This record gives sequence, C-alpha cells and structure tokens, in this order.
Amino acid sequence: MINDIKTDAKTRMEKSIEALKSQMNKVRTGRAHPSLLDTIHVDYYGASTPLNQLANITTEDSRTLAVTVFDRSMIQAVEKAIMMSDLGLNPSSAGAMIRIPLPPLTEERRKDLIKVVRNEAEQGRVAIRNIRRDANNSLKTLLKDKEISEDDERRGQDDIQKITDSSIKLVDDALAAKEKELMEI
Repeated sequence: MINDIKTDAKTRMEKSIEALKSQMNKVRTGRAHPSLLDTIHVDYYGASTPLNQLANITTEDSRTLAVTVFDRSMIQAVEKAIMMSDLGLNPSSAGAMIRIPLPPLTEERRKDLIKVVRNEAEQGRVAIRNIRRDANNSLKTLLKDKEISEDDERRGQDDIQKITDSSIKLVDDALAAKEKELMEI
C-alpha cells in the first residue's frame, strides 16, 4: 500500500514536471523553434485543426521558421491564423512556403519573459507540493485505519519527501536552463 502511494506520487510529480517543461517551451526565446507554433489552430473546412497537422514546420535558420502547407488552398488561412495568434509574428508567403522571421528580443522583453518563466516554475513547485500533501494524507488515513504502523507512516513520509525534493530540483534545473537560454544573445 505504501509503495502504491509512493509510486502514484512519483508518476504524478513526473507528469507535473513534463507539463512545466511544455509550458516553458511555449515561452519564446531568441531562437526559432517549431514548437512555438504548437498553440496555433487553423479553421480547416469548418474544424479547428492544429497547424502542425496541416503543415510541415521547420527551422530555416536561428531566426526564421518555414511552414510548408500540405493543401495549397489553405495558405491564406494559415497565414491569417499565424498573424491573429498572440505570438506577434508576421508571416510572408512565397508560393507553397510561408516564412516567419522572428524579431530579436529586447532586454526588457527578456526580463519580462524571465518573470513569466519563474511564475511557471513556482506553479510547478506548488503542484508538486500538493501531490506530496495528498500522498501524506493517504498515509495518515492508512495509519488512522490501523492498516500501517506509525514507523511505516514515518518512513513513507520520508520517502515521499525525498521524491518531492528530487522533483523540485528538476523544476529548478529546468528554470535555470530556460533563464540561461533567455539571457543568451
């Protein structure tokens, strides 16, 4: 039972870390990366479809994304969806390919993005602590129902704390890497 609680807590914490990394990847750095366009949806014959299902997205160079639309009749709709997104990008089409130049980040914008990333990291830490609290409550319930001893509960809480500490360290590492990436020119 204790092992099940620890395993559940560990998998939930890993999912929280993956979600955090996914959120951090959405924060734009100076480099072009295809995942920047993951949030864009295009109206494709009445259905809202993710851009990566309608086109091939590649990096042409460190500051330019290239979008090759599979259906040529959708080029205008894709271009409009990119312009309407909150990413502040101005695409330009050349035949079947749409090029998206990324403007360089200003120092002020970099600092704003670091604040956003730190906030995301704090959200991740809070999620991990909530998982720890849930796991500890489960252990207390088992102790109250006399299914485990006090020593088992104490050992379980110590193990859960170790898992929590390692997960929070992973969050801090991801934050440090993203901050470093944002401050690079």
